Amino acid sequence: MSFAGIGYDSHRLTQGRRLILGGVEIPGGDLGLEGHSDADVLTHAVIDALLGAAGMGDIGEHFPDTDERFSDADSIELLRSVVASVLAAGLRIVNVDCTIVMERPKLGAHREEIRKRLAQTIGLEEKRVNVKASTGEGIGFVGRGEGVAALAIVSLQEG
Repeated sequence: MSFAGIGYDSHRLTQGRRLILGGVEIPGGDLGLEGHSDADVLTHAVIDALLGAAGMGDIGEHFPDTDERFSDADSIELLRSVVASVLAAGLRIVNVDCTIVMERPKLGAHREEIRKRLAQTIGLEEKRVNVKASTGEGIGFVGRGEGVAALAIVSLQEG
């Protein structure tokens, strides 16, 4: 039997924070993502997709922003924890497909590094993890450069 899950996250851009996407620090800007943890929207979307496919709730249930243990948390470590829970439930992660939606900086030069980091963390071959980037085409909070959003879908199989 197979299962699919969808994840979504968004965070506001702000001064004085690092921009981390898929566990990779993106250089070159003076804006980062605001949040309780490192605010890695892409990793958060993947976490929610995994939890959804496994029927295990959502990221807020597992890592609440009211819990100081997760203040400035490394989202890759949170992902590792979720992957371990999914595997312990007897499920196998088949693939991950995700999209980052932001105006700038452009992510073409960083996509492969992000893909490798996510694949390594999840325990998948790189060809089973896909990372895409898009813009908001000047529309909405993303298009105005106020924030970043990410979407992810994963598939799991029993065994």
